[in-house]
Amino acid sequence: MNPQAHDPSLWRDRFPILERCSYLVNHSLGAMPATVHDKLQHYATRWGESGVRAWAEEGWWEAPLTVGNLVGSLMNAPEGTVAMHQNVSMIESIVASAMDFSGKRNKIVYSELNFPTVMYVWEGMRRHGARIHTVESADGISIPTEAMLEAIDEETLIVPISHVLFKSSYQQDAEAICKRAREVGALVLLDAYQSLGTVPIDVQALGVDMVCGGSVKWLCGGPGAAYLYVRPGLIENFSPCITGWAAHAEPFKFETGAQRYNEQGQWRLLNGSPAVPALIAATAGHEIIKEVGVQKIRDHSVQLTERLRQNMLERGFRIPSPEDPERRGGTLTIGLNDDEVGPAFVEALNANHILVDHRPGAGLRVSPHFYTRAEELEEFAAVMSELREKRSWERHLGSVGAY
Repeated sequence: MNPQAHDPSLWRDRFPILERCSYLVNHSLGAMPATVHDKLQHYATRWGESGVRAWAEEGWWEAPLTVGNLVGSLMNAPEGTVAMHQNVSMIESIVASAMDFSGKRNKIVYSELNFPTVMYVWEGMRRHGARIHTVESADGISIPTEAMLEAIDEETLIVPISHVLFKSSYQQDAEAICKRAREVGALVLLDAYQSLGTVPIDVQALGVDMVCGGSVKWLCGGPGAAYLYVRPGLIENFSPCITGWAAHAEPFKFETGAQRYNEQGQWRLLNGSPAVPALIAATAGHEIIKEVGVQKIRDHSVQLTERLRQNMLERGFRIPSPEDPERRGGTLTIGLNDDEVGPAFVEALNANHILVDHRPGAGLRVSPHFYTRAEELEEFAAVMSELREKRSWERHLGSVGAY
């Protein structure tokens, strides 16, 4: 065994659910670290003992920023450039509210394979003068980089795109897209929900304007802890209409009238009071991801997903995910002949203590993480073959009658 190789067994005892099942659904909800219990117990204890004093004594008020700095360290973001929010829908809305669509530069460019919430938010900006340009996919798996670059022109205001597409796990060429946007003066909002924690991201090397995502998936942080990065040079003038007292220069003076934004970067991104328990719980996952190292996670992920891809192809399954690991995130999609069988397969796999999920028009989504053993994917592949054979016989019996 290579002494430098990643050993998933070193991490498995930190995640209780791994004792009971093969957890291959990290693209949807990462496994919960055991330390979440301790962190939330401490939160409850301090609330109970200190009451209102905990806001200052425990740093609750600053939690969106201190946790933001922790998440920022996973993508090489400078301190003071990441703030935490409830979810990406809110983040996209905050960013959209800071945009001015009244001029000639009012075009929004994104792909038809974006996660739907992104479309809902930006489509709503049409009433404020926004023009939407949707880049189409020829295969339902990928977005041609050339088509994306061609759509980004001098009239483009912002490009809100998914780094890794949720259905196929196709990884867009963020470097080329950011470069093109800079050339024409457009902004890029990169949704890293399906990448950060399993695909290395360096926001400074990319030169990306903004990055958003959540802790629910690969960061193993649970719901309610989304992040927004805004680069230096942009964050100082970032003035969203969706705002609140936490973003005010002196919130505890309780001034009335127009917003007077805090001049310190991260604070300008905030709005109302923070969801402290969710942020505290999320740090359990963030800390482990940082301890393991995203590059090591990526190397292990590529090894496992490539081995699984070859295995499933040999078994006759279709793989509607990119063949090239460099263009693929941490998930592998297994194609099924009929969307209606997807939920049945998910249920049958669950009965075998294997957790995955299904998306219409895509198939089963399978996502190993740094705590996944190769043997678990071998078992998944074998069960999939058994289920397909069983279903084939059921269809055959149904066609000949009950003889």
